[in-house]
Amino acid sequence: MADAIHAHVEGLTMCYGAKLVQRDLTFDIRAKEVLAIVGGSGCGKSTLLKHLIGLMQPSAGRICYGGQDLNTADPKALAGLRRQFGVSFQSGALWSSMTVGENVMLPLELFSNDGADEREQKARDKLALVGLADAFDDEPAALSGGMKKRAAIARALALDPPLLYLDEPSAGLDPLTSAQLDELIQHLCDDLGASVVMVTHELESIFAVADRLLFLDAETKTMLALDSPQALLEHGPEPVRKFLRRGKLPS
Repeated sequence: MADAIHAHVEGLTMCYGAKLVQRDLTFDIRAKEVLAIVGGSGCGKSTLLKHLIGLMQPSAGRICYGGQDLNTADPKALAGLRRQFGVSFQSGALWSSMTVGENVMLPLELFSNDGADEREQKARDKLALVGLADAFDDEPAALSGGMKKRAAIARALALDPPLLYLDEPSAGLDPLTSAQLDELIQHLCDDLGASVVMVTHELESIFAVADRLLFLDAETKTMLALDSPQALLEHGPEPVRKFLRRGKLPS
């Protein structure tokens, strides 16, 4: 694994009003790694993801990309930082009024100088990458759950970002589709050099693709562990080992 750092999180504290969600989170996101964010229901996994992409402001601490604090950057710098990462939300969040191809082309239309033909070709290439080569003209409503997730990943990859954030990419998928998605995530890291940060509770996916696991604890409201899944299974704190042994946290 490369030693390069894509992002550095230092002393991050997250709150909803007066309610503390998590405190004192410090970790790096490394180049060409899959970092899995896990923890019990309500511990703040998706909230952390929203902070990492700048949708929520921290109560304390910093989130830095290339030494630039995401939350103190001016609007122009912030826009540049956000183009360094793609995001796929749990539901896919595809625009129902657009075809699949139009969804994938949207970031290119907004943030690139590509012509129409070039945008279409890049969108088709990204859809082929995720196994949806024939879905360019389809409506999102015609896609299965797994196809919607892959289409959302294709859109997140449209600008070739070095960092990809995925919220529960395998949730609700059958085992075969989930395994195919795991293979895609591994391909993005190994062959395309991307880093992937994914919120998940799927044990098989964690062991299949995660290089490191960040465990958020709902009781102490801070991170209990950060290491490879196998190392934490063998030597991690008891709550982490219990999670890794039983597979899924209760919903």
